Amino acid sequence: MTGSDDQELIRRIADRDQTAMSALYARHHVRLYRYLVRLIRNEAMAEELMNEVFLETWRKADKFEGRSAVSTWLMSIAHNKAVSSMRKRGEEPLDEGVAAQLADEDDTPEIAVQKRSKAEVMRACMDRLSADHREIIDLVYYHDKSVFEAAEILEIPENTVKTRMFYARKKLAEFMREAGVDRGWP
Repeated sequence: MTGSDDQELIRRIADRDQTAMSALYARHHVRLYRYLVRLIRNEAMAEELMNEVFLETWRKADKFEGRSAVSTWLMSIAHNKAVSSMRKRGEEPLDEGVAAQLADEDDTPEIAVQKRSKAEVMRACMDRLSADHREIIDLVYYHDKSVFEAAEILEIPENTVKTRMFYARKKLAEFMREAGVDRGWP
């Protein structure tokens, strides 16, 4: 999957190609869902918002200017919908079990078992971070977004992203040390 492939899909979606919409959904729905679950802390609401993201993508594909990657554009839409949703209903605690059960299709079963205990500690430590710091860590490390892309998604200056990353990593390292976990990964 390349960015140009995604941009071609968006062009086709703008022309109302349902097959292109299905392909875009297949490529991005798992990552968007994971992002939304971590952000809004509600599995059912994440599913609903993800559907809204793709509906808005269908409606506004002709407005995509190509200044960013399609994945960045989708995550920006998801972020805005999640923030709007949280404002309407107030923030509720994350069900860590839901986020933990989302499978990473790239891991073998053996790797998944090795990661599970550290991942549980990591999730508990991340849950102790502020919402802003959790979101920055999620975008950069779980969704491989650059500082520029994270700034675009969150609609904040790049320097703010860098500052939040610095403090989030510092705090996360402190929480991990307190939990007795080194920085290594299986």
